This record gives sequence, C-alpha cells and structure tokens, in this order.
Amino acid sequence: MQNWRRTFITIWSGQAISILTSSVLQMAIVWYITQRTGSAALLSLATLIGFLPQALLGMFIGVFIDRYSRKTVMILADLLIALAGMVLVIVGVFGEIPLWLIYVVLLFRSIGAAFHTPALQAVTPSIVPKDQLTQYAGFAQGFKSLSMVISPALAALLFSMWDLNVIILLDVFGAVFAAAVLALVKIPDTVKGRHHSRSQIFLEIKDGFRVLRREPGLLELLIISCLYAFIYFPIGTLYPLITMTWFEGGVAKSGVVEVVFAAGMLAGSFILGIIGGKIRHVKSILLSIGIYGTCVLIIGLLPAAGFPIFVALAFIKGIVNPFFHGVQTAIYQTRIEQEYLGRVLSLTSSIGLIAMPMGLILSGTFADVIGVNRWFAVSGALILVLFFVSTRILPNRMAGFEETKQVG
Repeated sequence: MQNWRRTFITIWSGQAISILTSSVLQMAIVWYITQRTGSAALLSLATLIGFLPQALLGMFIGVFIDRYSRKTVMILADLLIALAGMVLVIVGVFGEIPLWLIYVVLLFRSIGAAFHTPALQAVTPSIVPKDQLTQYAGFAQGFKSLSMVISPALAALLFSMWDLNVIILLDVFGAVFAAAVLALVKIPDTVKGRHHSRSQIFLEIKDGFRVLRREPGLLELLIISCLYAFIYFPIGTLYPLITMTWFEGGVAKSGVVEVVFAAGMLAGSFILGIIGGKIRHVKSILLSIGIYGTCVLIIGLLPAAGFPIFVALAFIKGIVNPFFHGVQTAIYQTRIEQEYLGRVLSLTSSIGLIAMPMGLILSGTFADVIGVNRWFAVSGALILVLFFVSTRILPNRMAGFEETKQVG
C-alpha cells in the first residue's frame, strides 16, 4: 500500500471512531433533553448552539488553519472536545447534570468542531493526489455515513443501559483516540506559522474571498450550495414529523427512515469512492440536485398509505447526497491553493451553516400552516427550480475546470 493511502486510512480510522461516539452522544443528549423538559424550544436551542459557533467563527478560524500546523489544530480541537466532555462526566458522578451546563459544553464542542472540520478537509489534498481527491472524498463521506447507520441503534441500546455521563465518557475516549492517531501520523506542513496583526487577519479573510471569486464558477457554486442548504437541510429534520403525522407511523417507522437514508448515503459514498476519478464534477452535482428534488416532490405528493415508497425514496436521496457534498469538497480541494484552502473551506462551511437554521425556522413555520406533506412538495419544487437555474450557470462557468480535470 502506498504511504499516502496508509496515512489517509489511518487518519480516518481514528476519525471514524470519534464521529461514531459523537453521533451516539448527540442522539443521547437529544433524548435526555426531551425526557427532562419535553420542550421543543429547549431542544431547538441545543441545535442552534451546535450550529452558531461554526457559522459565526468559520471565516476567522480559516485564517488560523492556514497559518499553523493543521495537524496541531485538529489535535487541539479533539482535546478541547474531550475536556468539555470530561466536565459533564465529573458533574454527572455527583448528581444530575444541569441543563445549562449541557448547553455550555455543546458550545465548546461546536467551537472545537469549527476548527476541526475545515482543518481535516484542508489536510486531505496534502496527502491525496489531486486526480484521486474525488474518490477519497467519497470514502471520507462513507466513514461519516457508516456512523449514521450504526449510531441510532447503538445510542438507543446505550441510553437504555447507561447514564448520560457514561455515554459522554465514551465520546471523550473517542476524541482522545482520534487525537492520538493524528499524533502518530506524519502530515506535510504546507504553511508556516505567522504572527500578524488584527488588521492583517481581516486582510487574510479578504484574501479568501478574493481567491474564491478569482476561480471561475466557485462563487456561483457557493451561492447555489447555500440556496440548496436553505431548502434541503430542514427536510431531514422533518422526517419524524411527516412519518408520524402524514404517514401515521411511530418511533419505529421514524427510525427506519433515518437508517435507510443513512444506508443510502453509505452506498452512495462508496460508489463515489469507486468511480470518483471518472465522473464529471458539474454533471454529478447537477444530477444530485435534480434527483434529490424529484424525490422530495414525490414524497410530498404521496398518499398517507405511501410509506413504503417514502422509504425507497429516502434511500435514493441518501445515494445521491455524496455526489453533491463530496464532489463539492473535492472541487474546492482541487481548485484552491493550499495556502488559502483553510480560509475558503471555513468560509463556505460558515455561509452554509448560516443558511441551514434560517431554512429550518422558515420551513417549520410553513409546515405548521400548510401541512408537512405539502411543504415537502413545495420544497421539492423549489429544489427543481434551483436545479434548472443551475444547469444554465454552472456548466458554462466551470467548463474550463472539467477540461483541465480530464486532461490531467
């Protein structure tokens, strides 16, 4: 096995464990807050806390990711997450964990993730050859999807057996394990640490915008992905609602939909991993949007007895998901120089994360007014409008990139 493949697999083996334990903990915290309060508002607050630091700090964090060792940034982020978790573990030993402390810990975990995620994405091009970035973006998505398949059942089992602080301890071990694995591998340093003034930090953020605008089609891709996130993200959060109300299912059926969607993502990720080097990036992104929007529209038009079709469409939606997100990441990794990659990835992630809660608020309001099934139909129609607009923009703006990729 070539050294770079060994390095990639080693890093992602540690990340897979950490992602799995974090997914289990995330579900356990949702159930804990639900049992303690029964409040949708407090549950939404926990979700918002998980998004806001990454959304608000993203563009600033990218500067530091580009300045300093990305390996060090990831290790420190993992250790911050572990330390925050240990606070809850210790408090849980002496009694019930207060809700406010859970929110504080969620805040610090989100800050850690805001540094860790773009740093990990920025590290990949320094390990993986450019002509294989799309394939390995698929494999990376596969690790995440696998945790989504396993975590619901594992979380349900552990939550029924253990106290919350024990599950938190499991996640602490996961974060420490990921940090230890990172410490053992050699990752090329692409930038050197530089101590700049505050004004220079803002100049570096501006550089990230400039680099993004300089590359034909990337700014348009960012705008399209933000509009897409605004529409599609709330759809996943509304799965339980449409299952339990329109399709008259229960918790078990709701769990089936989540697992089937995750299984589709896992299948799609590994398909991308196999054929990623041969696909045309823009066509892949457009087809993913088009198929996803068609599935959502059909779900919204299904009768109440159409639950089996809903499940099948959820699987298809899962399959096409990596062909948007994985390919989009690979495009940024291929087109942006290493010196600017952390800033650009943090910036694009930050803007996308801002769009998600805005879409969630809007969709929740309209779904209550017109019915969740009708909102699915509206969302599907909006995604298809975005698809048709995108077909008029991306192929022309990014034609040069496809030609360069094919020649390379």
